[in-house]
Amino acid sequence: MKTIDVAMIGVSAALYAIVGYLTNLGIVSPVVGVVRFWPSVIVPAIFAVLFGPWVGGTGAAIGIFISDMVHPGHGIALLSLTVGVPSNFVGFYLIGLLSRKNLNWRNIAIALSIGSAALTGMTGYLFLIDQLALDVVALFLGVLFACVAIVIGVGLWKSEWKSYGLASVIGLFMGSTIIGFGLWAYSQFLPLPLARWERNAPFYASFLWLVWTFATEIPFLVTIVPPIVKICYKAFPFLAPQHEK
Repeated sequence: MKTIDVAMIGVSAALYAIVGYLTNLGIVSPVVGVVRFWPSVIVPAIFAVLFGPWVGGTGAAIGIFISDMVHPGHGIALLSLTVGVPSNFVGFYLIGLLSRKNLNWRNIAIALSIGSAALTGMTGYLFLIDQLALDVVALFLGVLFACVAIVIGVGLWKSEWKSYGLASVIGLFMGSTIIGFGLWAYSQFLPLPLARWERNAPFYASFLWLVWTFATEIPFLVTIVPPIVKICYKAFPFLAPQHEK
């Protein structure tokens, strides 16, 4: 790892924690609680695209740990280390890895189709067991398909962004999956903070946490990150991946 990478990990972690603190509105996932509304995901995503997977993943892991430990975070180190840290590392590592590859439309179409089907199925299941109201289902699915449309539209308009679009969907989906199932597993042994079920959350709560995390964070990743990164490429051309040059 280069010296600049180590430095950027520190900068990314600090900015992630600071922006997370400043943008914390006190909103947590409905019904199940715990997971915050978190627009600050744009910070590690930008660093992941500019400096690669290790900077993106490590900076996000350190930054979320700091954010969890500082008020108004939950302050539970074990919960952060077992759920928050690995979910952020994996999610932003994948964004940094895939966004710098020149992916073709076939792979993008397959991945978007699988991801959309999985999230639609989970949302439908939660509606069928009366855990989500119809208006919430419509909102979540509207956000999902609007973001898929944005990914495809931006990729057609600016082909260099099609890989990032897929990377943001895959990375966030994997991170959201770790959060959802990680919180459920944690609750089987220890109490969760600010949760409807402090202990022994039902298995379907995993899907609630997963869908909430993905639906509330993907709009920020697909709309805000690309223009900021583009500005950085113009200011510092050496940061652009080879296929963009």
